[in-house]
Amino acid sequence: MPIQITPERPDTPDAQALIAELQTSLAALYPVENQFGYNVEKLIQQNVAFFVIRVDDAPAACGGVQIFGDAYGEVKRMFVRPPFRGMGLGKLMLAQLEAYAHARGVPRLRLETGTLQTEALGLYAQYGFARIPPFGEYPDTP
Repeated sequence: MPIQITPERPDTPDAQALIAELQTSLAALYPVENQFGYNVEKLIQQNVAFFVIRVDDAPAACGGVQIFGDAYGEVKRMFVRPPFRGMGLGKLMLAQLEAYAHARGVPRLRLETGTLQTEALGLYAQYGFARIPPFGEYPDTP
């Protein structure tokens, strides 16, 4: 089962499908006022480096990183399709995003995620992320 991770524009059909699935899953969990993810156009506008993971050529996961000077990179639009969960793709994507940021002299990654995404919270904690107060333009929300 070959796994491939490639840089990709967020407006390709596979990337758009993954982002749409992510948005649908978040819409089922959170009210619109508590959803802060970038749409495809904003990912491009903000120069987010975006990647897609394919398993046996099937799009399985996506994620991006936005670089904020030399201060930090922010993980954006990270998602693993449910049939591909448990394969280590989330860790693979985080490693890719971390390597991309570090290659640009950025020492740390940050991210915003909802409290109801227990699998994601577990992955991020296991990878070494720690909870911090809201940062950047994020409001203090439950």
